[in-house]
Amino acid sequence: MLEVIARFIRDRFIRSRRLNATRLVAGSFAVIILIGTLLLALPVSARSGESQGLFAAFFTATSATCVTGLVVTDTFLSWSPFGQAVILLLIQLGGLGFMTVITLISLAAHRRIGLSERLIMVSTLNLNDLDGVVRVVRHALMGTALFELAGAALLSVRMIPKYGLFRGLWHALFHAVSAFCNAGFDLQGGDTGAFSSLVGFQDDPLTLLTTSALVIIGGLGFFVWEDALGHKSWKKLTLYSRLVLGLTAVLTLGGALFFLAAEWGNPATLGPMGAGEKCLNAFFQSVTLRTAGFNVIDQGAMTDNSIVFSCILMLIGGSSGSTAGGMKTVTVWVLAMVVITGLRGRESITYRGRTLSPRRAMNAVTLFLMVTFLFVMGSMLISLTHEATFLQAAFETASALGTVGLTTGLTPHLARPAQALLALMMYTGRVGILSFSIAFLNRRKDSLNIKYPEFSVMIG
Repeated sequence: MLEVIARFIRDRFIRSRRLNATRLVAGSFAVIILIGTLLLALPVSARSGESQGLFAAFFTATSATCVTGLVVTDTFLSWSPFGQAVILLLIQLGGLGFMTVITLISLAAHRRIGLSERLIMVSTLNLNDLDGVVRVVRHALMGTALFELAGAALLSVRMIPKYGLFRGLWHALFHAVSAFCNAGFDLQGGDTGAFSSLVGFQDDPLTLLTTSALVIIGGLGFFVWEDALGHKSWKKLTLYSRLVLGLTAVLTLGGALFFLAAEWGNPATLGPMGAGEKCLNAFFQSVTLRTAGFNVIDQGAMTDNSIVFSCILMLIGGSSGSTAGGMKTVTVWVLAMVVITGLRGRESITYRGRTLSPRRAMNAVTLFLMVTFLFVMGSMLISLTHEATFLQAAFETASALGTVGLTTGLTPHLARPAQALLALMMYTGRVGILSFSIAFLNRRKDSLNIKYPEFSVMIG
């Protein structure tokens, strides 16, 4: 059945060129959301046996497909095992990208991958060129299965004694896939209360460190995996891979130190914990803000400084070609280089004897301005449609736009228009920014034979 669907999509849309790469990626996510909505709206998907309603199904399907984690109903308490399985499938499809799954089916059927399909694969994984893209996708799929199964095995050490064999294995697999895909969905509502996430594991290093490892690995990006697998030496890695690994370490450790300092004495978050537990939970908080969406402390009880810093980390997100969202780490590095170059009065961006193309710098600036505009406007609209402070609305908006899934507790209580706006932000954060990147990849270069006279304006 899946092979028939894959062949239909390939022949009717990809190779027939009826849809370009941007529309195909955006459309595939929309189709997955639609199918997920219809499945979750069925009575069999609800734990009570009565449909959760079309809107709750739509919001959950959007959040799962866009690997965000924001929910209006608790995942365990509201959805049956069938509904949870649908959510897990949506998370996996959304994390890998639908076209990557279609490619997997073609590879399994030993069918030739055409040029159009390779371009879609490059676009979906946000790679730079077609060189070795099929190999990258194959290794990405194999690595995904390996890491998720390894994570499930480690988490089962805690889940099986707690819930029994079958339920424990299901919980372990669900959380492993959710963590690796940076989705943030959990099944702990029946144990520690609705919307509690991983609060019950605050003092469990195995669960928190395993989840953190899955989140970090999933957020590095498939290209970095391929590079590390092929070279196995720091000096032989590409500049991009070294930047990703270095920036990930700096943001993760820097964030952990910030939360330790800001929340050390806060009685509602880290205050009551011992020193070791504080370090563990501060580290996990820093990791989960990189678009994972799990929480071990009350996000609404954090200080204002921590909430603002959390918004920044959520908007930065993970790395290109990964399961994470956000503007991406190297994009922020390019923005910093643009600022430094401007302050020095130079016209070209150079780093370690190499020059960054002006087009890449312009892409980074454009993406930053687009995300900033959406973030500010979304925060304002949510604060206007609901009795919430701008800071609370900004946290929810950054969480949706960065496909993170953390909440201060506001999302389930928002009015329908505000929840619909968050759903749109989740789709935009996952699909819109991805499509925006694809447009950069596919657009034609301006003709070098045409040059226009320069003009000057006053800046500052």
